[in-house]
Amino acid sequence: MSAPTQHEPDGEQLPPPRSVYTDLGFGRVVAQQVRGRFLTHDGEPTSRKYGLGAQRIERFYLRALAAPLPAFLGWALGALLLLNGIFALAYLALGDGAIHGTELVGIDDPFLRVFAFSVGIFTTTGTGPLYPFGATAQWLVVFESFFGPFVLVVIAGLLIARLTRPRMRIQFSDSAVIAPYEGGRGLMFRMVNARPGDVNDVQVRVSVALFEEEDGRRTRNFYPLALERSSVDLFTLHWTVVHPIDAESPLRGATPDTLHAAEAEVLVMVNAHEETFSTRVTARASYTWEEIRWDAKFASIFATSPDGVLAIDVERLGRLERLPEGTTRVPAAIEGVPSEARSQA
Repeated sequence: MSAPTQHEPDGEQLPPPRSVYTDLGFGRVVAQQVRGRFLTHDGEPTSRKYGLGAQRIERFYLRALAAPLPAFLGWALGALLLLNGIFALAYLALGDGAIHGTELVGIDDPFLRVFAFSVGIFTTTGTGPLYPFGATAQWLVVFESFFGPFVLVVIAGLLIARLTRPRMRIQFSDSAVIAPYEGGRGLMFRMVNARPGDVNDVQVRVSVALFEEEDGRRTRNFYPLALERSSVDLFTLHWTVVHPIDAESPLRGATPDTLHAAEAEVLVMVNAHEETFSTRVTARASYTWEEIRWDAKFASIFATSPDGVLAIDVERLGRLERLPEGTTRVPAAIEGVPSEARSQA
C-alpha cells in the first residue's frame, strides 16, 4: 500500500510519492511469497534456512550468549548438578563396595556420599578419604575426570565470551504512534540505550513494507522512510525517531484501515559505536500495523533528579497520552501539498 489516491480541492490528482523502492536484501520475488512479519518486535528474523542440518551446537552457543545472565548462571548450575547426579547414580549402581572410605565422611545418606565424591572428581578439587575400588569404578572415575573439566571449560568459555562480547541493548517503545507533527502527522517510536556503557555516532534507518495493488496483482514493496533526524552524536538519554508524513511519504493519506489492508510493517535498523570495545554494534526492531497507535502521542519521559541534571525515567518509554478522536486517524492537509509548493508558499 502506498497512500490512497488523494485529490486537490480542484480535482487534480497528486503525483505519486517519490520514494525509492528497495527490497532490503530479501529479494523482490521472495518478498511476495512471505506472509506475516519479517522481524519480531525485538528484531529477531522470522526467516529460516534449510539444508544446513540442525546446527544444534551453533544454536546453543548463540542462545547461551543471548540469555540473560541470571538465566545463564541458573542453567549452568542446573547442568552441573544434573551431570553430577547422573554420575552419582552410576556409582550407586556399582554397589556399596565401589567407593571406599564412606564411613569417614560422616554422611549417612548413600546418594549424598557418592554425590560428594562425584563433585570432587568432576571439579578436580579432590575427594578426601573417598576412593574408588574395583576396575569398573576406576574406569568411571577416569571418564569423569576427563569429562568434568571439559564441561567446566565450556561453561567458563561461554561466560568469558559473554563478558567480552561487544553488545548494545537498545530498548524500543512497545508501540509506534502516528502523532501530530509540525502541522501534520508523523510516525514516531522511542528508543533508549538500556546498558550503562555509552554509545555514540548512532545511526538509524527505517523502512516500511506494504502490500500494494499493481496491474491487478497484490505485491509487497519496501520503501525507505525519510527521517527528521537519522543520526545523533551523543545517545546518553533517549531518542524519539520521527518520520514526517508529507506528500513524498509512502504513508501519506494512511489510516488504520489502509495500513491494515497493506499489512504494513515498519522495519528499524540501528548501528552505533560502542565505546567500551571501540567497535560498531547493531540492533533491530519491527512494528506491524497492529503495533501502531493512533490519536495518541508519547508522554513526557523526563524526570526530576536531586542534583538538577538531565534525567529520564525509562519506565515511561512507551507511555502514551490519548488525543481527541480523529486527531491523527484523519490524513492532514499538508500531506496533499508537495514540498516545492510548501517552500514557495
